[in-house]
Amino acid sequence: MAKPVVIVVGADKGGVGKTTVSRTLLDYFSANNVPTRAFDTESPRGTLKRFHPDITEIVDMTTTSDQMKIFDTLNAVSPSVTVIDVRAGLMSPALASLRDIGFLDAAKSGQITFAVFHILGPSIASLDEIAETANFMQGVKYFLVKNFINNTSFFEWDQSTYNSYFHRIKDATDLVIPKLNEMAFEQVEVASVPFLKFVANKGTSDEAANYSFVLRGYVRHWLANVWSEFDRIKLTDLVGATKSVTRSGEK
Repeated sequence: MAKPVVIVVGADKGGVGKTTVSRTLLDYFSANNVPTRAFDTESPRGTLKRFHPDITEIVDMTTTSDQMKIFDTLNAVSPSVTVIDVRAGLMSPALASLRDIGFLDAAKSGQITFAVFHILGPSIASLDEIAETANFMQGVKYFLVKNFINNTSFFEWDQSTYNSYFHRIKDATDLVIPKLNEMAFEQVEVASVPFLKFVANKGTSDEAANYSFVLRGYVRHWLANVWSEFDRIKLTDLVGATKSVTRSGEK
């Protein structure tokens, strides 16, 4: 039986594009034929579930019963990868809960592969989150994600300030998510389909759609850049999969 893989995508600060990153992860695993399920903690209204309804369940991660839905089912044969999209403000409490139920100890002992994609905004407040998160990161694959959701240049950070936070967590890895053209992003939002389906000009039920050729091109180019970052950090190796040679998002 494959070792379960849990990937938490989150931040305590809102508006930094957590769900967008979760969506790119689900598309990446789909393109690489990695069976994946997702949990959307924006209860009761879930944004991630709107784009990936077939594999996403909305949960309230603060309740014991919903924690059981997620973590008591990790040893199912398939899917072996679980992506948890953690809503704003819940990152630190969620990690504390994982510590309390023994999940972090299980990850530390190698029973579970656990990765955290910590989405950073351009403000110092996002850096302060790193200090809080550091207490939970022993034995965890930790990725600090600079998500360029707009034209920000992360101007409030000088390199020495950033490094002082970054080096608090051993083996942390930097990851950069480039900015997607605003009009293209808006059209994908309106279509309510995964980025992959938008690129392939398909609707929610795989029916033929009529999306803009130009906007599809922007999304295709952006998604390829995001996936190159996932390839760089060897994300498929993390989940014990072999990267597909040809992927639908890159055709």
